[in-house]
Amino acid sequence: QVQLVESGGGLVQPGGSLRLSCAASGSIFRVNFMGWYRQAAGKERELVASITQVGSTNYADSVKGRFTISRDNAKNTIYLQMDSLKPEDTAVYYCNADLKIYSWSLYRNYWGKGTLVTVSS
Repeated sequence: QVQLVESGGGLVQPGGSLRLSCAASGSIFRVNFMGWYRQAAGKERELVASITQVGSTNYADSVKGRFTISRDNAKNTIYLQMDSLKPEDTAVYYCNADLKIYSWSLYRNYWGKGTLVTVSS
């Protein structure tokens, strides 16, 4: 069974940094797209950053220059380095991935359970 497991959330002061990790585990043939979404209280879930298998990245305008997404294909893991955090970055951060479990199967989309990031003094 495929799982996406996030870690690294917590409480940090404004201006501080956190590093999130997401590992895809289980019987996996190939992982394509991986990304981070977030959902703040009372708001819709939004894309924060994404990265393809070959390393092409995309960022929400609100985090450009502050967040960096990276990927370790050998470990099926992505990271989100978050610097210069602001109170408005407070949200549950979810990992998302398109992957296939067999060479002949179609890509399916999976979600992690989320990790809470709180930016507050």
